[in-house]
Amino acid sequence: QVQLAESGGGLVQSGGSLRLSCAASGRTFSMYNMAWFRQAPGREREFVAVLSQNGVSTFYADSVKGRFTISRNNAKNTVNLQMNSLKPEDTAVYYCAAGVVIGPGLRPDVMDAWGKGTLVTVSS
Repeated sequence: QVQLAESGGGLVQSGGSLRLSCAASGRTFSMYNMAWFRQAPGREREFVAVLSQNGVSTFYADSVKGRFTISRNNAKNTVNLQMNSLKPEDTAVYYCAAGVVIGPGLRPDVMDAWGKGTLVTVSS
């Protein structure tokens, strides 16, 4: 199974940008669809974006559409989330996840592997 580790979180002002990265170990990275989820304090973990194995198909949550971009590099076993025009409501712990399911609004329980998360804080 693939192991995942996120990086790139931090504190940013409203309107700013941040780029999250997820490094995967294991030879099976290219077999997985890769997704980002987030969990704000007191709230359930929610879907942010997902990218297909070959990088062709993407789905985004309505709340981030047009502001966030997911990308991957199968040669380097990495997946990134470029976040622009950040808002205070984007504050959350962001998780990288791997799975074989793809579509809009993925539920966390359908994903097969998770990283430990990286905290993003957007100040107003």
